[in-house]
Amino acid sequence: MYDERLSAPRSWWLLPVLAGLSLALIMLRFGPVPAVVGLVAGVVLGAAALSGYGSARLRVVQGSLVAGDARIPVDALGEAWPLDRAETLAWRTAKADPRAFMLLRSYVPTALRVEVSDPEDPTPYLYLSTRSPERLAAALEAARAEQPRD
Repeated sequence: MYDERLSAPRSWWLLPVLAGLSLALIMLRFGPVPAVVGLVAGVVLGAAALSGYGSARLRVVQGSLVAGDARIPVDALGEAWPLDRAETLAWRTAKADPRAFMLLRSYVPTALRVEVSDPEDPTPYLYLSTRSPERLAAALEAARAEQPRD
């Protein structure tokens, strides 16, 4: 129904190269071979860290919202509000509730705020960084409509 990967921007991939260069300069003191090892290790470790950070996914599948490692049934969710740039900033700073579940990526300018309707759950809402908040809200609504009613 919906699948989005919150990958890091292309410009951020310069960071592992810079980390490798920094480590190479540090290791240069011990000779050229350790410097090359430092360069390779810095680039590989930096790229692995960046790839892991950018591997967060948002999916709506089989009656559940999967946000990163969290899996929430759609029948435990309430209304969803797409947030524009200004509201996104407000809800991750001044309006933020520390009890909220936040899948936050600072490089994504928009988000979706979803109320949690389960009375047993102390989480008031989900804050999900997404490049397509309207599409995600529509996918949640469609998944909720497909759920069998008791």
